[in-house]
Amino acid sequence: MLAASTAAARGVKVVLAEKNGRLGKKLYITGKGRCNLTNDSDPEVHIQNAASNPSFLYSALYAFGSDRTMSMFEEMGVKLKVERGGRVFPASDKSSDIVSAMERLVRKSGAEVLLGLKALRLLSSSGRISGVRTSAGLIKADSVIIAAGGMAYPLTGSNGDGYKLARQAGHEMAEPYPALAPLCVKEAWVGDLEGLSLKNAAIAITSGGRKVYSDFGEMLFTDRGVSGPIILSASCFIHGVANPSLAIDLKPALDELELDKRIVRDFSSFSNRNYSNSLEMLLPRKMIPVIIELSGIDPLKKVHEITVKERRRLVRLLKGLELNVIGTGGFNESIITGGGVKVEGINPSTMESKIVQGLYFAGEVIDVNSLTGGYNLQVAFSTGYLAGMNC
Repeated sequence: MLAASTAAARGVKVVLAEKNGRLGKKLYITGKGRCNLTNDSDPEVHIQNAASNPSFLYSALYAFGSDRTMSMFEEMGVKLKVERGGRVFPASDKSSDIVSAMERLVRKSGAEVLLGLKALRLLSSSGRISGVRTSAGLIKADSVIIAAGGMAYPLTGSNGDGYKLARQAGHEMAEPYPALAPLCVKEAWVGDLEGLSLKNAAIAITSGGRKVYSDFGEMLFTDRGVSGPIILSASCFIHGVANPSLAIDLKPALDELELDKRIVRDFSSFSNRNYSNSLEMLLPRKMIPVIIELSGIDPLKKVHEITVKERRRLVRLLKGLELNVIGTGGFNESIITGGGVKVEGINPSTMESKIVQGLYFAGEVIDVNSLTGGYNLQVAFSTGYLAGMNC
């Protein structure tokens, strides 16, 4: 929508072909219906939060950064608010306000919107775009922008059609994979913790002794594994990683010595209790049975009988609860798609194909993806703007 309205505002005759029955279908569900539309930070922060091909985004993010995104919506009458971590939302908490504003922008620009129209094949001649064959016939065009998204949330229409069109033009693909997705783990006991949220946890993902990713913040347990902001971001870094292992530090504010002292204090207060009833000051109630079992300490053992060796084993468990990652949730569960059209075939200053003149790309169809926090929608806006300015 931003690519179409930007091009039309320049006086270019634009047709926006949307295969859904309405515009912005995926925008409606972003941010759990609240639409985290960008992050209130400078381009360098956005680039640092790009999980793949960050340098490709320099031109786009500096041409149309989060400041311009925010001012654009505010000028269209959408009040915004900034929450923790720079996340920007409509003040109403309604994604429909963002979608409606984008629709108004498109209509005002003069771009023609054709709903229920599916692009089937790109047409080109002598290395230059000449049109698009659609479900309703041929549309002649001097330029085409592919802004069809990836494969996440396929019910919104994201089924990889953009990749097919790009391949027709000779572009190479980085294998698409679910990103910003929950992690599935081998351990069955996570199901006992389903729904439990941890506000301050530290995680580290390793493979063969090498640290792949680490983070601190919120996470939650699911019936098959783990999810939440820090887990979703971690999922962007495990594609192609062999046998990844996830370690959760349940007490990141304390080192092992400090945690041991804390446990000693708790145990001294409950010296005549059974071990199974001694952790309520230390852990969420739902987690206690799991930790007791994993610690290998007899739950009926009196606290004052627990040995130093057993206590230190408990400390290590709390500082490094290990899970074996067996994969991510699929495209139905992922927020975005990793992979896509390889950036080597795209001019980062214009978003134009280096293979076919007049062909442009924008958004998730490109092999760029970022962490949670509004960064991915900003990539869509920035690349869409650049494509619209140069087509």
